[in-house]
Order: sequence, then structure tokens, then C-alpha cells
Amino acid sequence: MSDDEPWSVPAPAFKAEEALLQFKRTLRGLQLSERGTGFELRGKPIITLEVDAQADAPTIKAQLARRLVATPEWDHLTLRSSADVRKLEAELKKRLDRWQRED
Repeated sequence: MSDDEPWSVPAPAFKAEEALLQFKRTLRGLQLSERGTGFELRGKPIITLEVDAQADAPTIKAQLARRLVATPEWDHLTLRSSADVRKLEAELKKRLDRWQRED
């Protein structure tokens, strides 16, 4: 490699199964109740998660509730990297804070 070539370090491969386990720990830490493939707050569903191994690279399919209601409208997300998981975590925390203020 010459001095003129830029350094390029490939990003580590996204391990969807491991990322999902870590994210579930985070959700439990936020005092959310796990129900099947999703999590609830005060008996109302707020997020569902599942690994999609059918894609070329494994991803996490997520559905995030727009409002805290018994049958929510969902925002559908595909998490392809650790950065996507962190963004979803930040968005979920904002929504939890907003829902708690609304009550």
C-alpha cells in the first residue's frame, strides 16, 4: 500500500442474533415486559422484533408503535447495522419519554 491510498477498514459484519439479544436486554432494563416477539408498556404493545435470515445478510425486522394504544399503528424498520440498532434505541427512549409525559 502506498502512502497515497486512503486507509480503509471494513466495518465488522453485523451479527443480527447477537444484536437482538443485546437490544432485548436493553429493553428489559427500560422496565418493558416481554411478550413473545415483542415488548409492552403497561399491557400495550410498543415494539416487535425478529431476525430476518432470508436476506443476503441477516437483519432485524422491527415494528415500533407510533402511539401508546392497545392496537397501535406501526412504523416498520429494518436494522442492518449496529448504528441502526442505536438509532432505534434512541427513538424508542424519546417515545417512552413522550408517552410518560402524556399520561
